Amino acid sequence: MGLELYLDLISQPCRAVYIFAKKNGIPFELRTVELLKGQHHSDAFAQVNPLKKVPALKDGDFTLAESVAILLYLCRKYEVPDHWYPQDLQARARVDEYLAWQHTALRNSCTRAMWQKMMFPVFLGEQVPPETLASTLAELERCLQLLEDKFLKDQDFLAGPHISVADLVAITELMHPVSAGCQVFKSRPKLAAWRQRVEAAVGKDLFQEAHAVVMKAKDLPPADSAIKEKLKPSVQVLLQ
Repeated sequence: MGLELYLDLISQPCRAVYIFAKKNGIPFELRTVELLKGQHHSDAFAQVNPLKKVPALKDGDFTLAESVAILLYLCRKYEVPDHWYPQDLQARARVDEYLAWQHTALRNSCTRAMWQKMMFPVFLGEQVPPETLASTLAELERCLQLLEDKFLKDQDFLAGPHISVADLVAITELMHPVSAGCQVFKSRPKLAAWRQRVEAAVGKDLFQEAHAVVMKAKDLPPADSAIKEKLKPSVQVLLQ
């Protein structure tokens, strides 16, 4: 059995892995795990990833969790072009710096913004306290400013003149609040120009393919009670 990727493209980390593998011509079997149906909690998926999270990778008898680890594994195994994860010590350190920061900063605020602004009221039928949403959106703005000032600066891409896995992770993160109607790029021309460069480097068709599911999330029908119970442990933290 060749490489298998367990993904749901409503998930930001899954989209980053999907785009990277597709863009670099890495052959893989797509194993869809539908998060909104609670399939990541199944016993079968737990055999692949006991953490019960996507993305997950299976390469023969080898399994791997966590999107950053998966991206770097793919970089090393398939000898992709150097700009994705540069050999130069300091250039690579810049990519690592963003990947280390984003987990508890931009990704966290983008995911909260999507769920609090759209998924809770539309899919789960729950209203989010206005002060909770306001706090989340304020934190998102803080992270966007840091993304511009600390990481992008006056460069074409986050780690220098060429696209890297840092850019893939960041752009897929930002599409979460965009899907919920947040004006992430409208008042930030520097970020808007960067988005256009990333989309061009990835390819418009692949970019749109990867984001089609999340951009239609607002059209999801309300979840039934069984699905709500399955998802409750995973999403309750997003209200805090």
